[in-house]
Amino acid sequence: MEPFAEYLEAIGDEGHRDRIREVLNWVKHKFPNLESKIAWNQPMFTDHGTFIIGFSISKQHFAVSPEVRGIDEFSEEIIKSGYSHGKNIFRIKWDDPIDYPLLERMIQYNIKDKEDCTAFWRK
Repeated sequence: MEPFAEYLEAIGDEGHRDRIREVLNWVKHKFPNLESKIAWNQPMFTDHGTFIIGFSISKQHFAVSPEVRGIDEFSEEIIKSGYSHGKNIFRIKWDDPIDYPLLERMIQYNIKDKEDCTAFWRK
């Protein structure tokens, strides 16, 4: 978790820090070929230099960003999991269960969909 150590230490709420650490560790172990990095002060995972998924925190929730296409593709599943979403992110309240199978499908989708992508973001 070295790329995320400083980011995690800066999270004041220990419960929030542990929760986001759990999610980041899960992604790293489930998808060991993804690169872990901090960009725009957010932990994210990339594949061959292209964005796959990112996370950010707020007081009430943490946000997951699979880009607009990821939100569009999984909108119904996001809502069925009890999460709210905007155009670019969906929100998981700190005490909500994490739908890891949904996260896994999103990450797999982005890896496959962006396998020939040469830019960081989709165009």
